Amino acid sequence: MNKVALIWLTMLMLMSSICFAGTVYVMESGKPDLVVWIAPYKSQADLCVYVAPYRSEARGKDEIWYFKKQKSSADIKIKITKYKSQADLKIYYVKYKSQAGWRNSHPWIGRLH
Repeated sequence: MNKVALIWLTMLMLMSSICFAGTVYVMESGKPDLVVWIAPYKSQADLCVYVAPYRSEARGKDEIWYFKKQKSSADIKIKITKYKSQADLKIYYVKYKSQAGWRNSHPWIGRLH
């Protein structure tokens, strides 16, 4: 593949992820991008997550998720674990958008959208 085609392909991929960022698909089996543990208490979480009713609300935000039913159209594929020790990321669901955000420094900051 020549350099010009590679540059165009990279730009297209970046533009598509910017336009439809924040969409999440929950996998039952297979290899996910991220293993998530749902914390029962806010103090145990790395990230407080608000689940948006509309896809556009999640655009470009780590802390606002919109769940997709189709694996192919999601930005990130997650698998939920029962065990905190197996998780790449610990989340806590919040009721209001203003409560959502990172609680701790984490390697996944800026990579979920």
